[in-house]
Amino acid sequence: MKIFDFRIRPPYKSFLRCDFFNYTSSPFAWHSPPPPSYKEKSFPMLKREAAAAGVVQAAVWGRTIHNAEKSSSNDDVAAVLKEHGDLFAAGFGGMCPRAGHIGESLIEIERCIQKLGLKGMTLEPSLGMQPLTNADDPILYPVYECLQSLGGILALTISRGSPVTQTLMHSNPEAVDRVARDFPKMKIVVSHAFWPWVQQSCGLAFRRNNVYLLPDLYGMGMPGHMEWVEAANSHLQDRMLFASAYPYLGVEEMVSSYMKLPYRDSVREKVMYANARRLLGIS
Repeated sequence: MKIFDFRIRPPYKSFLRCDFFNYTSSPFAWHSPPPPSYKEKSFPMLKREAAAAGVVQAAVWGRTIHNAEKSSSNDDVAAVLKEHGDLFAAGFGGMCPRAGHIGESLIEIERCIQKLGLKGMTLEPSLGMQPLTNADDPILYPVYECLQSLGGILALTISRGSPVTQTLMHSNPEAVDRVARDFPKMKIVVSHAFWPWVQQSCGLAFRRNNVYLLPDLYGMGMPGHMEWVEAANSHLQDRMLFASAYPYLGVEEMVSSYMKLPYRDSVREKVMYANARRLLGIS
């Protein structure tokens, strides 16, 4: 079975300074140890691991947070596509809009989509921005208007609340419900899929046809994850996506875990491969 991994942050140049390549203990260490490619910070090893897992295509997600020294470069995202296009079929640039500097974000969005050929932008409003905020913060609306006008995809990361300054309300889907309502032509992919608000995330995606759920790390073994499987087997079969969220877990380990989930055969092919290609416009 061919597999499309929708979210990988590879061991490449500026990515290596991000937190996910410098953790002392992964929050998902209970599932499996870090893969060899993580330990060696080796791109060739990552590609071999992906091939062994049946991953034939993938998307690279850049990450930009308030701390530039722990962010990846959008030029490096584009370089990954150019140098490793045999695996990476799409890329998303990172952004971290700041009050008083929104114009800079708009210029970068245009550069990423029109010049670098990226499919959209990643954003972590409740983790990467300072101060922490939610996806429906008015400061972000010019960014969304720009993305929608350019046909770009908004790739959010929203879940449990990691910093001690967060609360679980930062992961509530209500904010994205409002964004999806106000920008109906903008496709929105939510990594971590708002866990632990699993039922609410399914309700949001049922309500807003422009929202795609990407449970990744939370889609196997976590409380409530089977509800995503139930949703995929019914009303969300066209808007559920697979991703390993490498490097927190290995590609092979994540593929193996997802293949054990009780998706219907026709749905499994959509979740693991076809939905991603359709969303990205890959024929």
